Amino acid sequence: MAEEQSIEEIVILGTGPAGLSAALYAARADLKPLVLTGAEIGGQAALTDRIENYPGFPEGVGGNELADLFQKNAERFGARLEFDAATEVDLSQRPFLIKTYSKAFFAKTLILTTGARSNKLNIPGENEFRGRGVSYCATCDGWFFKEKKVAVVGGGDSALEEAIFLTRYATSVTIIHRRDAFRAGAILQKRAKDNPKISFIWDTVITSIEGTEGVERIRIKNIKDQKETEMVFDGVFVFIGHTPNTELFKGQIELDEMGYVVVDNRLRTKIPGVFAAGEVCDPNYRQVVTSAGMGAAAAIEATRFLENE
Repeated sequence: MAEEQSIEEIVILGTGPAGLSAALYAARADLKPLVLTGAEIGGQAALTDRIENYPGFPEGVGGNELADLFQKNAERFGARLEFDAATEVDLSQRPFLIKTYSKAFFAKTLILTTGARSNKLNIPGENEFRGRGVSYCATCDGWFFKEKKVAVVGGGDSALEEAIFLTRYATSVTIIHRRDAFRAGAILQKRAKDNPKISFIWDTVITSIEGTEGVERIRIKNIKDQKETEMVFDGVFVFIGHTPNTELFKGQIELDEMGYVVVDNRLRTKIPGVFAAGEVCDPNYRQVVTSAGMGAAAAIEATRFLENE
C-alpha cells in the first residue's frame, strides 16, 4: 500500500451513469466526492454507439459523448475523478478502507456503482461488431433494426422478453437456444410462441458473426448432429445473463443469489454508510436513465446519513 492516504466524506466506486450522477449530487452538497473511475469512464453506456432514449436528446447522443457530459457536470461542482481502480475494500469498520493500484483512501461513506457486465458468447466477430449489429440491450438498440432480420441468443426470461420487444421493429426475430427447452416462464414462452414474427432454432449455438461494415450473417452449429449452417441476419442480440461486478465485496456485504448487492428502497445496504446504485444492484431495468436516478438518490441518502451523524 502506498504511503499517500486521505480521508474522504464520500467515495464513489465507478463512473457509469449511476456513479457520475451520484458524484454530481454529492458535489452539489459540497461533499467534494472522490470518484474512482475504474477501467473506463461511462460504464456500459459508453460502449453504446448511440443512445436514443435518454431524456433531453431528441436526436440521440453517443454513449461516449453522454459520459463526457456527465463527467463535466459533476466536475463543475467539485467532484474529483481519480483515474484508478479499487483493488481491495475493507467494510468491517468506519471509515472504510479502499485500496487502489497506487493509493489508499478512507471514506466516511461509500457508494458502490461498479455496474454489471453482459455475459458474452466469446466467439469470432462478437467484439468486432459490437455497436454495429451486435447488441446486449433491445430497449437501447431495437429502434435501429426497423424492417430488419435479427437473431436473439438465449432461453431465459430476458431473452424472450427482449425478443418480443424486438418484434415492434424487426420484420423477423429468430431465437437461437442451445437447449431443446426454454428456462423462461410459461407465460413468456406462450407469448413468444404465439407471436407470428418469432421463430426458433433449438439445440444450436452461434460459432461466428460475420460481415463488413456491420453484421451480415452468422454461422451456427447444431450441438446434437454437429451440422453447421450459415444464416443471413442484420443483427444479433445476446441475452445469456449479466454478471454484477461485485467480486470486491463478496463476504463483506449482502449479495443476492445472482451476486447483486442487496439494498433497501433507499439504496442502503445493511452496512451503515454503504450505499449502492445502478446495475450493481439492479438486475431488472439496466437503463441509463434509471441508473442515473439511482445514483442521485444514493448520493442524497449518503448526504443525509452524514448530516444525521
